[in-house]
Amino acid sequence: MKDAAETISQADESRKLSDAIRDVKNAFADRDDVVVDMREAHRMRLELLAAELAPVFADVPADMDNFDFAVSSGLQPRLWIDAVSHVAMGRDRRTYRFLKDTRIGRVVLAESTEMKPVADQVTRYVAERVIERQRMLEGGVEQAAGLKRALVPEAEPPLRSVKRRKRWSAVLSGLGLIAAGALVGLAVSIVLFWDRLVAMGLSFTP
Repeated sequence: MKDAAETISQADESRKLSDAIRDVKNAFADRDDVVVDMREAHRMRLELLAAELAPVFADVPADMDNFDFAVSSGLQPRLWIDAVSHVAMGRDRRTYRFLKDTRIGRVVLAESTEMKPVADQVTRYVAERVIERQRMLEGGVEQAAGLKRALVPEAEPPLRSVKRRKRWSAVLSGLGLIAAGALVGLAVSIVLFWDRLVAMGLSFTP
């Protein structure tokens, strides 16, 4: 009798454990369904935002490859704008949150339950990135042009050239005056000492 009672008791416990396992599995399944539903709801809203921004994405220059413009899969879908910014849904599944990762942490660029304010902010963000790139390229061109001008010697200013010619003319004039003075002095010396030169010449004559 005792063995029979233990057998019945073990059967009851086994039955209860199986019921509990089934209940847990059902709970997990229900929770997974909720998670899947939430993920699909998030993704659907983000795809609607992506469709709203499709004309903006299409106008981005083709040579700019730093934008993503794609809705990612996963536990929390995101609409990626570039490597550091994205749009995700809030915990209420109705709030759009435009976020950006910075050196000091993640900042919120826009947050609203309405799609339009967030779409406007994303549009402005994309425009700012395009302008930044254009300014960077233009700055590089200006620097290259400045370097080229520095390598090519510039023509001497006319005023400096005139001053240099005047300086050389003054030097040459001074040298001419000195030479003329020397010749005049030599001629005067010859005239003054002509008699002596003649006498010296006669004394050396045989």
